[in-house]
Amino acid sequence: MAHELLIAGLLFGRNFVGIITRPYETYRRIVTKGSLWELGYIAALCAVYFAVASVIKIAAFRPFILTRQFIVLAGAACTTYIFMVLLLSLTGKVLHAEVSARRLLLGWGYTLIPTLVWFWSTSILYILLPPPRTTSAYGILFSVVYLVFSAVLLFWKIMLSYLTMRFGLRMDLSKIMHMTVMMVPVIGWYSIVLYRMGIFRIPFI
Repeated sequence: MAHELLIAGLLFGRNFVGIITRPYETYRRIVTKGSLWELGYIAALCAVYFAVASVIKIAAFRPFILTRQFIVLAGAACTTYIFMVLLLSLTGKVLHAEVSARRLLLGWGYTLIPTLVWFWSTSILYILLPPPRTTSAYGILFSVVYLVFSAVLLFWKIMLSYLTMRFGLRMDLSKIMHMTVMMVPVIGWYSIVLYRMGIFRIPFI
């Protein structure tokens, strides 16, 4: 097991760099040759973030409340991950795609990297530059840079989601577009549910 974890760690590190520099080639390798052990490293990064986010949100050392907040965030993220994989599988079957649970688990797992980067950045900026932020020239410049940064991460997320459907389900562009149209209302509804439950203002998808 330790040997497999070590190899998975090396693969995860290489793939982490690859989805930034060569996402198309890297994703093809991830879904065909990747190990499910790699998901453990993504889960660990998520766990660390949820621990930090719990401290930021509670802003007090109350072990019971902090633990409860961590469990809520981690549970919601895990549920969302399973929900998305199932949604991809079911929608793929409707469109007669080559559904593979392993490929989808790996593919969608790596789409969480842009999500993590955005949430980490937001949390760090919340500590360094807590709201309300000024309307001065520097404040406006910060807002513009932050919006551009968020847009780049959103594009990265969309691209990795596309590659998950492309290689994880062996679908062409036409079917991917049909699939997206079918999934967006469901994802929108799910996001609203999470928002009203007060778990994520912006869903951890």
